[in-house]
Amino acid sequence: MSYVSTIRMFVRVYELGSMSAAARDQRTSPAVASARISELEKHLGVRLFNRTTRMLQPTGNGRIFYDGARRILEAIEEAEAAVTDAGANPRGTLFIAAPLGVGRRLIAPLVPKFKDEWPQIDVRLRLSDRGIDVTAEGLDLAFHLGIPQDSDLKLRVLADCPRILCAAPSYIAKRGLPENGADLLSQGHDCLNLRYPGAREFQWTLVTAEGPQRFEVTGPFESDDGDVLTGWALDGRGVVMKPIFEVADHLRAGTLVPVARQTPPLPVQLSVLTPHRKLQDPKTRLFIDYVAARMKAVLTDPLEGLNLR
Repeated sequence: MSYVSTIRMFVRVYELGSMSAAARDQRTSPAVASARISELEKHLGVRLFNRTTRMLQPTGNGRIFYDGARRILEAIEEAEAAVTDAGANPRGTLFIAAPLGVGRRLIAPLVPKFKDEWPQIDVRLRLSDRGIDVTAEGLDLAFHLGIPQDSDLKLRVLADCPRILCAAPSYIAKRGLPENGADLLSQGHDCLNLRYPGAREFQWTLVTAEGPQRFEVTGPFESDDGDVLTGWALDGRGVVMKPIFEVADHLRAGTLVPVARQTPPLPVQLSVLTPHRKLQDPKTRLFIDYVAARMKAVLTDPLEGLNLR
């Protein structure tokens, strides 16, 4: 198993582009990671990385070896999945990514309960509103809000999350209450936008009497963190479009109120992406099924007592 561990270390160094990052990922020290790569290079008789004090770049041989090493690890994972009974004490570590709001409010509360049921499965949850490369970052699964870009990943839709346009009472007192999407444009409302590198949607799609319609809203503030946008909305800085589960407490408290209710946003799709393998690792399948079975309650419980008409 030591050679397999060395190959796994090489793959993570290649994918993360850093000896120290790969060491953290594999829960060891940079010195151990460097020693394993040196040992592998000595065994193969070629240099796999060009090292300087500032950067680490794979050589041509390194790129060739990575393709084969990645296939070896995937073959081992598939072989293990083929002989492992999902109900017979699965074990190992799950690497999971999720958007900030989804991760904090929907996924993170379920992780300890999942661990209680499957004590030999560890979970590493990484949260970011930026785009995630499931394969390059060595993830087992990633939750996604919206329509993912075309890829070779498997997609499983978990739920449709209703969204809402809302603003603070202080903003409405200053700028007026927009009744619909057209008001957002004609009255020049400040709209708070979620933007990050690679984002494809720069418009708000609202449901009008004629059907879904895109509105090119603008505003002085943008961020790649959805909770930052909520904070700005609470500070009276503009109108924000959010999944209702993210702002339910603020709506209930009256610190945010619905706006443009004649043209509500389309729901956003919550899905989970996994690498496209012939056999899915049992612990990955277990976690996805666990979340899917509880998602309806997780999404509807925060809406109790809300009157959004």
